[in-house]
Amino acid sequence: MIGRISGRLDWRGSDHVLIDVRGVGYIVHVSDRTLSGMPRLGEAVSLYTDLLVREDLLQLFGFPTMLEKEWHKLLTTVQGVGAKAAMSILGTLGAEGVGRAITLGDARAVQAAPGVGPKLAQRIILELKAKAPGVMAAGVGLASRAVADDLVIEDAPSAKRPVRVDEGATRRAAAAADALSALLNLGYGQSDAAQAVATIAGDQPEADTASLIRASLKLLAPR
Repeated sequence: MIGRISGRLDWRGSDHVLIDVRGVGYIVHVSDRTLSGMPRLGEAVSLYTDLLVREDLLQLFGFPTMLEKEWHKLLTTVQGVGAKAAMSILGTLGAEGVGRAITLGDARAVQAAPGVGPKLAQRIILELKAKAPGVMAAGVGLASRAVADDLVIEDAPSAKRPVRVDEGATRRAAAAADALSALLNLGYGQSDAAQAVATIAGDQPEADTASLIRASLKLLAPR
């Protein structure tokens, strides 16, 4: 499986590019959004990739981030959504936009993608809404996280020693921070989102990020 390609951008078409990797050219299909963000010809480029294998066809699809790649894989699990349709949705909404639309049940936003009708958009919402928090949590986790395993504190002016952090507390704090970040990306206000996450975290101290997001969304949903 080819998971990532790094090389020189040799050519760009309407929906794909040619990347030269040490003398071997790979044709990689990309979305409009990804294509518009590509560097100039001859410059270095790197894409995460997913290989579509059929009896008579091998196609590489490229993504600027792992989060977008994960959304593409999940979208293609929906009946009627092929690799190109998933690329169309991602090209229209972006990875965060797809997560926002599915989580909030915004079928019209999904339908804005070329080739996606109202019935298919609604099916995507229904089938993926429960899975969206998990992908969102994974996306937040992919960002660099500055959580140290050890802290150094001063016991005396001339002495320092490492102190072990409560790993359970660190994990819970990281999960809450990631859930809050995801809710803010969905457009919720800082105060409402923080209160919802704090409430759920208090009731479910062992909840992971995806569970916190899912439960917080239910709490924030209009009654």
